[in-house]
Amino acid sequence: MTFNDIFKSSFLENITSVSLLDMMVALILAFGLGLFIFLVYKKTYQGVMYSSSFGTTLIALTMITTVVILAVASNVVLSLGMVGALSIVRFRTAIKEPLDIAFLFWAIAVGIVLAAGMIPLAVTGSVVIGIILLVFVNKKNYRNPYILSLSCRDSDSESHARKFLESQVQRCVIKSKSAQKGSVELNLEIRMKDDNTDFINALSNMDGVSSAILVSYNGDYLG
Repeated sequence: MTFNDIFKSSFLENITSVSLLDMMVALILAFGLGLFIFLVYKKTYQGVMYSSSFGTTLIALTMITTVVILAVASNVVLSLGMVGALSIVRFRTAIKEPLDIAFLFWAIAVGIVLAAGMIPLAVTGSVVIGIILLVFVNKKNYRNPYILSLSCRDSDSESHARKFLESQVQRCVIKSKSAQKGSVELNLEIRMKDDNTDFINALSNMDGVSSAILVSYNGDYLG
């Protein structure tokens, strides 16, 4: 084997397997659609604390997936090695919001479809998915559950407060109750009749009620 034969390898032959134009078009489209996914995520986020790093990850994940699929599509042997390499990757970051999983799969799917050359499918699918998420996630409904944290002086004031509350809301269910000497604390799940919350002000001004706190309930209790 001569010195020239060393460089006559499949590695050098793969340099031109994907044209520069295809790479630039795919990466530019991946960045554009990844940015669109990021903007939809930002508009539909309903968690406690917004994380800009996750939004940036969506853009990067779309572009990275596009690069990987372009490489895999150009070489069958490389695709087998890529599957083996990616199978040992483990992600330890916990996904706290169920909707975040949908955005992750959306970014990955867009990268795969773009690299496969199905540009109309990637663009049209992203627009349709984005519109659906914006409509349904941002839809405000006053019948969504709320948690009311109520502090009363004694059982009599608790009884009066609950009777008043039941007359103002559509549904009222006790989730927890803590009683101490001279203090009774209740956590109640309520469904309001409309979006008017003035009854909280009237409730806090009742005799024997020290505080009334209304918070939106997203399925998790913070303790």
